[in-house]
This record gives sequence, C-alpha cells and structure tokens, in this order.
Amino acid sequence: MTQHVLCIGGEDHALRIPFLLALRERGFRVSAAATADPTPFARAGIDYHPFHFDRFVAPLADLAARKALAKLITDLRPEIVQSFDTKPSLLVPLAARGIPRLSVVVTINGLAYLYSSRSPKALLLRPVWRALQQLAARWTTATVFQNVDDQAFFERHNLMGPGTGHLIPGSGVDLPRFDRAIADGPSPEALRQELGVGGHETVVTVSRLTRQKGIPTLLEAAAEIHRQRPNVRFLLVGPRDSEGPLAVTQAEIDRHKPYVFSIGPRSDVPSLLGMADVFVLPTEYREGIPRALLEAAAASRPIVTTRMPGCRDIIRDDWNGYLVAPHAPGQLAARILELLQDRESAAVMGARAAMLVRSEFNLEAITERYASLYHKLADGLRQAPLTIASKGGIASSAEMRVSSAAD
Repeated sequence: MTQHVLCIGGEDHALRIPFLLALRERGFRVSAAATADPTPFARAGIDYHPFHFDRFVAPLADLAARKALAKLITDLRPEIVQSFDTKPSLLVPLAARGIPRLSVVVTINGLAYLYSSRSPKALLLRPVWRALQQLAARWTTATVFQNVDDQAFFERHNLMGPGTGHLIPGSGVDLPRFDRAIADGPSPEALRQELGVGGHETVVTVSRLTRQKGIPTLLEAAAEIHRQRPNVRFLLVGPRDSEGPLAVTQAEIDRHKPYVFSIGPRSDVPSLLGMADVFVLPTEYREGIPRALLEAAAASRPIVTTRMPGCRDIIRDDWNGYLVAPHAPGQLAARILELLQDRESAAVMGARAAMLVRSEFNLEAITERYASLYHKLADGLRQAPLTIASKGGIASSAEMRVSSAAD
C-alpha cells in the first residue's frame, strides 16, 4: 500500500521540495502544508495546502493554527504526518491527537530563539516550551533530531514521551541540482560586476539578518578586517524586513558602507557561493543542521562558523573549516583573515568540507533514512498495538536511538 506522507513546515518549506520529490520517487504519496509561497510547490506538482501560524509568541494564533491543522489532517487522512520547524513540531502532535492509525513524526530543527537568546523573555518562556513539548510528545510517534546536542538535550530533560528518537542530519543537499545551478548560472566574474564587488576579495554570509544569527558580531569583525585589509567586501544574503524585532536595523548595516553589502533574499545562492573567497556563518543560534553551511561546503568554500550546535556537526575545527566562539568578533576576524591570507590551506579545507557533505549529507542518503523510518512506522501500524524495535535503528550506523527512560 502506498503511504501518504503529509509534510508540514514554515515559510522556508519550499527548500524541502527536493526532499519531497525524492520521497515521491521512492513510492510515497506526498502532500505539503506551510506558510510558504505555493508557486514552487505547484511548479513541482506537489499537492500543497497553505495555512498560517505566527513564528513569534501568539497564543490565539497558535490555537487557530492547531484547529486548522486538525481539520487538514482529518480531511487528507495521511498515514504519516511529518513536521519541521519549532512551532509546527509543537502544533502538529496536538492537532493530530485522537486521530486513529496516524504516525506523527516531528523533526527538531535546533532549539531556536528560546535556547539561543539570553533575554528575560526567552528565559521566562523556556519552562513553558518544555511543558508544551512534554505534552506534544504524548502524541508523537517518532522524533527526528538533526544534531547530537539536541538529541542529548531532549534525553536529559525527558522530552521524548513514548516515541522513539532518530538522528537524521538535515533534509539533504540535492547535489546534481546544486551543481547544475552553479554550471547554468552566471560566472563568478559576471556576478561580481553585477553586485559591485569587482576584483575585491569577497566574504559571503547567507542567513536571516537577525541578532541571534550573529550579524552584529559579523559587522564588528568586518570593521576590524577593513582596517587591516581594506580590499575585502562582505555580502549579506537573506531576509531582514520579515524578521520583526529580532532583525538588525538597516542603519546598523549602512554604518559599514562601502565594504558591507546587504542584497536581501536571492534565488541564485549556489552561484553566489561560487564567487565567495570565504563563507561565514556567525550564528549565535542553536541550529539544527544549517543548510547554508551544507551548501557552502558543497561549493568547496573555506568556512568560518561558530561552535554552536549543528555547526560543529558539519565543521571540524582546523580540518574542513574554522570554529570560533559565538559573540567573538575578534576571533571571527582573525580566522577570516587567515583564510584570505593562506589560500592554499583555505582550498584544502574547502575540498575536505565538500567531501564530507557530498558523502554524508547528500539528498539520497538523507531521504533513504527518512524512508526507512516511515516503513518501520507502517510495519508498526500493521501490528496491534504499535511497537517499534528498540535496537537496530534506521539503516545507518551513524544513527543513535533514544529512549525517554534513558535520562
């Protein structure tokens, strides 16, 4: 029997279209629901259902979103509902409770603002989130973690409920599609001319332009680098206007003209990565597996990022890139300068990063692990009651299984 998988996410859910298509190629019937633009889903021929939720604290909006999701799940009647992102991974299990013969899989894409910010608001909301997570876990069949730190956190705080835990690092990079985008896109020289960086050494960052993503730290580092190496230009790629109170201001960025350029979200990220001399992700955020890092590595770029969860699952310090402390503009500047000054070592690190991502984080490998999980859940549903083996895991030696009793 063909399994119907409903994948639910947020505004960036279109980035998972290659993953959804890869699931479909493996025989699954796939539907999607998100706050994202429906156009890319229609273009890909994916059954898409828009719904709204508020990324920020909004109890009334959350209640409305939960009701909308419950109706959607009831109407579509999938065998598996899979959620991505912080809010959906709380709302989906609550919306699905009581629906028979339904497996609920949530993916933890990092621990987000609550465990990245030191603000009083974040500290106050942490116990509320933990209580909601424990409640949602009661109706969660399996929890997928993208990195080992989050898996350990859930285990330590008894957030798993009766379901099983699985480590699957991200949604995978569609390498053939990524490589075609670089090959078919404009040349690095043409892009440099278009963006006004010409022959300057260029440091690229792809990120939402928020404080938690470390953009103020990067701006400080950029100022220090400009004093020492004035030929360097910094290119910030990603949304700012949509980020509400967490966004850096345009005035903060403008203070660093003419060596910092903010060009907003772009559809030609692979080509932009291809023109970068160094890629930097200065995040101070508890990431899942940052797609920007995976794509920069796939493009063989030398990378500097922070020792935050998720980042250190990809970058091994002084082997395939550099890891620095978050909130440390001096360290960030020093490592960027090292890569710009020692191009031979930078090229070696970039090649190693590409080798790792292409072997362990490619779309085929990641999709196969999700498919194996879904098949296990279907086997469990054919039994009464649902049982899932406690040993053996998904068909990968890298996976670690977690029991809620392990704490």
